[in-house]
Amino acid sequence: MDISIASKIAENLLEINAIKLNPKSPFTWASGIKSPIYCDNRMLLSYPKIRNNVKKALVESSKQFGDFDVVAGVATSGIPLATLVADVMEKPLVYVRGKAKAHGRQNLIEGHLSKGASVLVIEDLISTGGSALVAVKALEEAGAKVNGVLAIFSYSFQKSIDNFAAAECKLGTLTNFDILLDAALKQDYINKEDLKSILKWRINPEQWLIPSVQ
Repeated sequence: MDISIASKIAENLLEINAIKLNPKSPFTWASGIKSPIYCDNRMLLSYPKIRNNVKKALVESSKQFGDFDVVAGVATSGIPLATLVADVMEKPLVYVRGKAKAHGRQNLIEGHLSKGASVLVIEDLISTGGSALVAVKALEEAGAKVNGVLAIFSYSFQKSIDNFAAAECKLGTLTNFDILLDAALKQDYINKEDLKSILKWRINPEQWLIPSVQ
């Protein structure tokens, strides 16, 4: 990871509120977990300059995965990002559904994928890594060789690190939780007390105590 690029991407995401931090009034995830951080990288699609920054960074970061034949997006948020990368690199594009269609050809993978093709998987963010690794498994079962997964942001949970290690799948991200917090602190987006609370959340999200408002 290039730290200067990672810091710039973190600043960009904070600038457009793609990532929000609020430990005193946390967000509720679909799982029910209370979180001081909320990430919606789809926001960057509406900001051409930042979208271009992310596109260039993804293309540059893709080099760490060696040569690959196809770019694959994870539905749904990874699809536009994968499209940007495939377009710049003039490579074929496919995308992987969360589950197979219930009608028609009942495809799980959309687009043409040759057996034996090497694939770079693009995701928007990594929490536990579950959706990305489901896509990796689907691609491998279709006969592809997955070089790895590239995402914009990772919460850097130990569970995600363990999951990718168990799957023997390489993971790369443009920026991560620690770099984001450093950028937020420098911008006075959060203070040191907020930082302590957010770091405690990252260690044990399920048992995290919401800080009281003075």
